[in-house]
Amino acid sequence: MHAKVTAHPRFTRARIDDRLYGAFIEHLGRAVYGGIYEPDHPSANAHGFRTDVLDLVREIGAPVVRYPGGNFVSAYNWEDGIGPVEDRPTRLDLAWHTRESNEVGIHEFADWCDAANIDMMLAVNLGSRGIDAARNFVEYVNHPSGSYWSDARIANGRAEPWDVKLWCLGNEMDGPWQIGHKTAEEYGHLANETAKALRAFDPSLELVACGSSNAEMPTYPEWEATVLDRCYEAVDYISLHMYFTNYADDLRDYLALSQKMDRYIGSIAGVIDYIQAKKRSRHQVAICFDEWNVWYHSTEQDKQVLQGSDWPFAPPLLEDVYNFEDALLIGCVLNTLIRRADRVKIACIAQLVNVIAPIMTETGGVAWRQTIFYPYAFAARHGRGTVLDMDVDVACYDTAGEANVPMLDITGVHDTDAGTVALFMINRSPDDALSLDIDLQGFGTARLIEHQVLQHSDLKAANTASRPNEVAPVEGESLACEQARLSGRLDPLSYHCVRIQVGATTAA
Repeated sequence: MHAKVTAHPRFTRARIDDRLYGAFIEHLGRAVYGGIYEPDHPSANAHGFRTDVLDLVREIGAPVVRYPGGNFVSAYNWEDGIGPVEDRPTRLDLAWHTRESNEVGIHEFADWCDAANIDMMLAVNLGSRGIDAARNFVEYVNHPSGSYWSDARIANGRAEPWDVKLWCLGNEMDGPWQIGHKTAEEYGHLANETAKALRAFDPSLELVACGSSNAEMPTYPEWEATVLDRCYEAVDYISLHMYFTNYADDLRDYLALSQKMDRYIGSIAGVIDYIQAKKRSRHQVAICFDEWNVWYHSTEQDKQVLQGSDWPFAPPLLEDVYNFEDALLIGCVLNTLIRRADRVKIACIAQLVNVIAPIMTETGGVAWRQTIFYPYAFAARHGRGTVLDMDVDVACYDTAGEANVPMLDITGVHDTDAGTVALFMINRSPDDALSLDIDLQGFGTARLIEHQVLQHSDLKAANTASRPNEVAPVEGESLACEQARLSGRLDPLSYHCVRIQVGATTAA
């Protein structure tokens, strides 16, 4: 089977916002307690954060992290997480049926972000609370001094404001499961009024309105149209969420799910354009895809906690153990986000540690990389620059849900500052190798500088505490660059990260 690709520096889609490779940490399960924070762990630093986890987070290079939720935020009092730790209340978290100690709040999380070299993306509670709590939270976080809440922050040990620019106006407010669920009309009005209050404090804030929880919601996509009709000029982004499952254990269908995500993005981009035209607006709202990942492995085991009668503290929840086929899909999903960088400016893998996460830990023990860690880290580290609009000629297949799924899923990113082209490629075929020929027209000279391959003979192979490197990338030997052409072989069901040093580009 052959794949012919043509790339040229003049043919591009968009400049990537680095925040496309963001992450998410919620007060859920062992994401915080036993994940990023474990004061009794041998690797814990003076603030109680696991340095082994910090090392893995820094290895990924995620630029931004969304916090503190998620469903958790819709009944969260941010004030519970400030002041002396011994005075903070223990609350019942209605979203995940657990106890929250509030030992980690905004100060502690900000310290962790500093150590991880990550910016904060904070969410306000528009479920059980509203405008007043939101504006007070922003004042506490961002105002220098001389007001009630900024002076409270200073008294609590932080003299300088954190100056967080990116704020989420609630979470999944279309979902009936959400504490404080609202209709689209109700939420659109509240989002507009909250945005008005926050912009009165700082007009430069970037604000994210809630879109649909998923593309199967009965209110989708009318939800987005109604919400944006009421708050279009006041917000900068509309959020989308999507999780992927393989309950049917159908590989071909599973690896095609990224096409469903692509249609989801296209549909909401159309809704945005419609509302923009309706309002005769010059303002451009972008998409913030701030929850996405594979999530289905742990659903049965979680029922004991979620439907139980007690309220445990930081129990294992949503701890999907990812296998090799999950890593292939994650590669396809990341490629979709990259190709849609003209409309998707921010995205967050959900989540970062332990909870449907690329990083797993044992309480008191080791931390390791799950299979999905690798395509995420490769994209986050090397997928910075301009998306190439490449011509791809390859065979396709159909599934029950998707048509014309290309056997080769490929994206290319040109970093003009570094003089490199990064290619992320997945051979979806379970049977056939791909004979690859990429013509790098107009890039001048080309030299292969890195080729990493992720593959395994067992689709269900996973990394564990005892076998942390069962699925891990190896240096590839099947590709070569000669006279501005990359050619070679991609084995069946394999993921590839390729970096090429390119010379002076030409306009012809």
